[in-house]
Amino acid sequence: METQTRKSILFGGLILLIGISIGWLISPSEPNVAEDGHDHGVEALADQLWTCSMHPQIKLNEPGDCPICGMDLIPLVSGNRSGSSNPMVHEMTAEAIAMANIQTSIVGGMSSDGELLLTGKIEADERQNASVTAKFPGRIEKLFVSFTGEKVKAGQKLATVYSPELMTAQKELAEAAKTKSVFPELYQAALEKLRLWKLTEAQISSIENSGNTITAFDILASHSGIVTQRNIAVGDYVNTGTVLFNVVDLDKIWVMLDAYESDLPLVAVGNPISFTAAGIPGQTFTAKVTYIDPIINPTTRAASLRAELANPNGKLLPEMFVSAKVKTNSKGQNTAIAIPRTALLWSGKRSIVYVKVPNAEYPSYEMREITIGSKIGEMYSVEAGLEAGEEIVTNGVFAIDAASQLAGGYSMMNRPENKTVEVSTIFQSQLTQLTEEYFKVKNSLVSDDALATQKAAATLQSNLSKVDMSLVEGPGHDKWMAIRSEIQKAAGLITKESEIANQRRHFSPLSQAFLNLTETFGLTKDKVYKEYCPMAFDNKGAYWLSESEEIRNPYFGKSMLACGEVTKTYLKGQTVLDFADTKPAINSGEHQH
Repeated sequence: METQTRKSILFGGLILLIGISIGWLISPSEPNVAEDGHDHGVEALADQLWTCSMHPQIKLNEPGDCPICGMDLIPLVSGNRSGSSNPMVHEMTAEAIAMANIQTSIVGGMSSDGELLLTGKIEADERQNASVTAKFPGRIEKLFVSFTGEKVKAGQKLATVYSPELMTAQKELAEAAKTKSVFPELYQAALEKLRLWKLTEAQISSIENSGNTITAFDILASHSGIVTQRNIAVGDYVNTGTVLFNVVDLDKIWVMLDAYESDLPLVAVGNPISFTAAGIPGQTFTAKVTYIDPIINPTTRAASLRAELANPNGKLLPEMFVSAKVKTNSKGQNTAIAIPRTALLWSGKRSIVYVKVPNAEYPSYEMREITIGSKIGEMYSVEAGLEAGEEIVTNGVFAIDAASQLAGGYSMMNRPENKTVEVSTIFQSQLTQLTEEYFKVKNSLVSDDALATQKAAATLQSNLSKVDMSLVEGPGHDKWMAIRSEIQKAAGLITKESEIANQRRHFSPLSQAFLNLTETFGLTKDKVYKEYCPMAFDNKGAYWLSESEEIRNPYFGKSMLACGEVTKTYLKGQTVLDFADTKPAINSGEHQH
């Protein structure tokens, strides 16, 4: 009976244990929630997730290849850490940039201050190259320079050679010396044979006076420099003329820059150059153009510019990439801009590039539509959308686009609609002339001149009729008529006002109309700016269009002339995308007062 009771207790305990185990297994686990209410365990895991740009359902805890398509996995990121208001900007971590092998380069062309922006690399001065050759046949017995990159000086011993032919020539000299008074021609011939093999007079005199045969001869460096190539090893047999070493003196180097044929009329021998090297950050070097290649490369359609530079410390090394500015005499003249094929994401004639955001807190890249032209070798000309001096992604552009798409941002496959309507250049030119009259109104307000503002607004109103509305059809015509009505109304109200404060109140809708005009149809000016003053109209804020990047506030004039910020730059021919800005996008630094 006692045994049966014990068995019942054990059986019951076993049932209870099994029940607890099953309950624990099927019950939902509690998330790892910290005191602040955030699931830090999930956040930490998200930071370590890697996904595939083509198969976003793949999420792994370490980098590698996609198990479906085999593509490299990319880091899964979420959102912008700096809270950038520009929806076209995507931020990446330094680790993600390294894994995706993101590389950038400066876009060449002419800057606004007359500097031609070119790229190139450092090369050794060809005149400083020298080859150390074998002057006589023989076998290499010893090497005193055993690796490339070693520095040598002129006269330094490089190798020792055993030469049976040279031993024979020594014996000939010894015999000829005995009978030189009788047969001087034979004596001179024996001497000349050794001289042709580049033996020094001291070596020849030693051979003649001692009567001993030298079995090993030293090969000496004829130039100082760096050994760039060693072509022999101990035991090798060399013939007369065999190149043993290549030596280059890097105390002087060449800077070789690629200039497109459209750039060549702007440069001349003697133009100053300033450049930076990627391997030497924070240091700028100067030189002058010393040579322009007279032949254009048929593949790249570029010619080489050469500058010579002293390099006493050896900082500048061959094959270093450089970015250079060449001073020209043609200030502000436009030149062709070309970018490599690897920088493009294809979308018909209008394609996508990623532009590195300057002075960003975190590495950031802006997706931008550009208009490309003809293909030149591995380069494409850019008709609109990029400026000389901007920095674009040239390697890893697909990785950035895929990461932006996975993070819920805009990408090549998910872009906003275009706000810009394609119209004729004639219509754009007429709108640009009208905008110039708007700038006169704006500048009169900047100068606090109410009378000049009235006159400028009246001229603007009268010139409105000079825009030929028949040049634009369809939806574009309707948009122009709506903008035209806004300009007519705002300019008319400014004309009627003699008080500058009231003129400024009506200037705000006039500016909004011209901003709308610029974004919808575009201008033929190379660049105009959308600027913003947050303190206008009792801190409600107001925008205006400016022909200059420098802030000159029309809402306050001289009392707060520099108050404001540039929120957008409109480039000639650049498409404006149709999405609402949540707040001003500051592209040029902090707000000014």
